[in-house]
Amino acid sequence: MLEGVLMTDTDKKQLEKSFSGVAENYKGDNVDLHAICKKMRDESPVIEADFMSSLGVPNIAGYDSSRKTFSLFKYDDVMKVMRDAETFTSGFIAQGLGSFMDGLILTGMDGEQHKKMRSLLQPIFMPNVVNTWRTTKMDPIIRQEFLAPLVEQKKAELMDFGLHFPVRLIYSLIGFPDNEPEKIKQYAAWALDILAGPQVDPEKAKAARAAALKSSRDLYDAVRESVEHVRSDGQEGGDLIRRLIHATYEGRALDDHEIATFIRSLLPAAGETTTRTFGSLLVLLLERPELLEKVRNNRALVASAIDEAVRYEPVATFKVRQAARDVEIRGVPIPKGSMVQCIVISANRDEEIFDQADEFDIERKVRPSFGFGFGPHMCIGQFIAKMELNVALNAVLDLFPGLRFDPEQPKPQITGAQLRGPHSLPVIWD
Repeated sequence: MLEGVLMTDTDKKQLEKSFSGVAENYKGDNVDLHAICKKMRDESPVIEADFMSSLGVPNIAGYDSSRKTFSLFKYDDVMKVMRDAETFTSGFIAQGLGSFMDGLILTGMDGEQHKKMRSLLQPIFMPNVVNTWRTTKMDPIIRQEFLAPLVEQKKAELMDFGLHFPVRLIYSLIGFPDNEPEKIKQYAAWALDILAGPQVDPEKAKAARAAALKSSRDLYDAVRESVEHVRSDGQEGGDLIRRLIHATYEGRALDDHEIATFIRSLLPAAGETTTRTFGSLLVLLLERPELLEKVRNNRALVASAIDEAVRYEPVATFKVRQAARDVEIRGVPIPKGSMVQCIVISANRDEEIFDQADEFDIERKVRPSFGFGFGPHMCIGQFIAKMELNVALNAVLDLFPGLRFDPEQPKPQITGAQLRGPHSLPVIWD
């Protein structure tokens, strides 16, 4: 076990409390979301309504009664919106969720500003860079720190692992010291608290916003201090902070404020997506023991299993854009300024695009799905998340033979209208 990196029980409980708070805030009503979406695809593929708010999911754009909202359920319509960033813009996010980050958030940028910032950042997140982290950071941390100590127990709550390993990895990849677990725990809790800022309940909204703003400022100060320390150190390295310091695009480099702000904006979702996707991936495989063994015996299938889990049960069930001009979709007029909700969990199971769309098939014909978005605003960290999941699943399969659900515990369920995934994952092995 690597020295000096483990969290105390108190550290873990604080992080788990923040994670649970985010889950409660975003999960929405406990409904059969796939059944509802199928009905919408068949009967009302485009509606003038805020579909997700009707299910109790907070609006990351901030509430504005003057804006009309339209919701789309079919694959082709979602694809059209996601790939056309000129007609369907994202700048409103800077005033919504981005307001907790001084408005400087990549997903809330449009046009030339977004193009330039993304071009500067993108090379650092490509597979050739991410692959260098697999053997130097990801695999040793996952196996030695998290899974090896569990082997002899022959049982575990794998969502505990699923919550903590992405946090441990992303903060190590960023360049924070490996021997300061208390600080990492606090940073991760602050990042999750930012996500709890948008609220459905108006009585909770004011307090949640104040708490999110404070956590955001505290997180920025901590990251900025680390960036300044690394820059003054002057050494090159493979971590994200050092790569961002040395990154250039058309002769332009990032200053300390921009680096700290970008890293802060990356952190709230960095653990969330990987944690919940890991949980759903394991549930989907453990529900199908023959498929689990097939993947165990042929590790070339691990990557496709991850991609299919992202299609079949995406963590982020919808994406939002704003119409920059009057448009029409399936004969429905959408006025300029309207919000457009792309219900990606519905599009990912569109029967006109995916054969046997409701089947979890890791060998299906490859088609783009929308779990990590699509088009100019596709998730910049998707290769990191997929590599983390790949390493984690391979390690679990190597170290836990005969992995199966714990028969003495309730069977895990994948739930939620947003930030979808299981809340527990009790397992045993031989």
